[in-house]
Amino acid sequence: MPSSTASKPTPLQPMFRMQGITKSFGGVRALDGVDLAVDPGECLGLCGENGAGKSTLMKVLSGVYPHGTWDGEIVFDGKPLRAHGVRDSEAAGIVIIHQELMMVPAMSVAENIFLGNEPRRFGGLVDVQAMHRHAGELLAELGLSDVNVALPVAHFGGGHQQLFEIARALAKRARLIIFDEPTSSLSGHEVEVLLDIIEGLKRRGVACVYISHKLEEVARVCDTVSVLRDGRHVTTAPMASMTTDDIIEKMVGRKMQSLFPRTPHAIGEVVFEARDVTAFDPVDAGRKRVDGVSFQVRRGEILGIAGLVGAGRTELLASIFGTWKGRHRGHMRLDGKMLRIRSPRDAIRAGLCLLPEDRKRHGIVPLMAVADNITLATLGAFAHAGRIDADAELTAAQASIDRMRIKTASPTLPIASLSGGNQQKAVLARLLMARPRVLFLDEPTRGVDVGARVDIYELINELAVQGVAIVMVSSELNEVLGVSDRVLVMGEGRLRGDFAIDGLTSERVLAAALGPANADH
Repeated sequence: MPSSTASKPTPLQPMFRMQGITKSFGGVRALDGVDLAVDPGECLGLCGENGAGKSTLMKVLSGVYPHGTWDGEIVFDGKPLRAHGVRDSEAAGIVIIHQELMMVPAMSVAENIFLGNEPRRFGGLVDVQAMHRHAGELLAELGLSDVNVALPVAHFGGGHQQLFEIARALAKRARLIIFDEPTSSLSGHEVEVLLDIIEGLKRRGVACVYISHKLEEVARVCDTVSVLRDGRHVTTAPMASMTTDDIIEKMVGRKMQSLFPRTPHAIGEVVFEARDVTAFDPVDAGRKRVDGVSFQVRRGEILGIAGLVGAGRTELLASIFGTWKGRHRGHMRLDGKMLRIRSPRDAIRAGLCLLPEDRKRHGIVPLMAVADNITLATLGAFAHAGRIDADAELTAAQASIDRMRIKTASPTLPIASLSGGNQQKAVLARLLMARPRVLFLDEPTRGVDVGARVDIYELINELAVQGVAIVMVSSELNEVLGVSDRVLVMGEGRLRGDFAIDGLTSERVLAAALGPANADH
């Protein structure tokens, strides 16, 4: 009689297996003996706080960090993988799609899809017709059958460009695609399209690693979830056996009472008022990006601004703060007194501070030290007889680092070496050193992990208790509803609703965002 074990099916061999991966930077261990494995057709969710080691691990796998610069072993298709660069890993079938899209805007869609991998005719010339035909076929597989692949990529939005990146991966015959925060700049509809495409890739046997702070997306598309914390592997489990609360607890190492902590705070008199703010497109001077928006915010109030992509929320804040590149107008008052703001310097001097939407482009100076980034807007406070008191500046910066719980080995390290969440905290620390009366936050938690998000929400509450008026733009409705005292809704550049938070639902906000301007709410 055969043994019971003989009748069990042989388990699938993982497509890849990483064992004991260790990676250090200047004596700081970023990865400490991490193990990871993915089967063909499986989507693995890789979760962890900013700085947990997720991106470092994927850079090891994709050849960004070549073999020999890390310890451990990678086995791909049953054979050791010793990639000395990205080309080696791509030749094996591993492609990474980075958070910042790697398209060349002036080149055509087809040229971007086949960049470095162009089909060629006899004699080595690029076969343009074949390239266009294959590009069209790849996009059709992804549900894009109406794209003119001869047009420059600059003609298309972020959602399309994300799909072009996937088409490029398929053109390289990718068998494993790594998605690093793929939906950070996508609308809700575009996110659904992307997740449906990943489901299709899984059915074709393509393996995926999905890195995201948006745990609802992880739960929606991933079969398995692995959690890293402080460079170490914490757990790997079937997604069906984990809740988002379970994942968060594993990520931060403690049980979270609430994703949106609230502290009671008094709301006082009107501090800031904007009247008839209008902003025109920098290129199409006749197009209004913001159209006659007026609002007030009170002392200690958290005012959320919601709306769909293109609603004009970022343009509104930029116009108020003096950073909008196009023509704009409006009347702003602080404590009833008219403000004349022509530049960010004017705004900061008046008591207004802005956390910009694009942290990398407008929030940090990448090669400057963490401490220097924090004190950048208040250097005058450390100047004596024309010289900067470096010791006083460093002491103040270190106090901000401690207060904001910024994870950095040293305040003198370049801020670019920090994780995204810690960079965001450093930018917030800089704003707080200016002691703002009104704080404008544009997507304050974009690309920030759950633990750092809660830190930012607690800071927002703390500032509201201190009487700071806060205006927060966010594309995440649950964040707007979870943090705000009152919510403005914008659509097509106009104000479409002004709601108290009590009883407010996401359905009501969406109805206002999609509804006619000046509707009675």
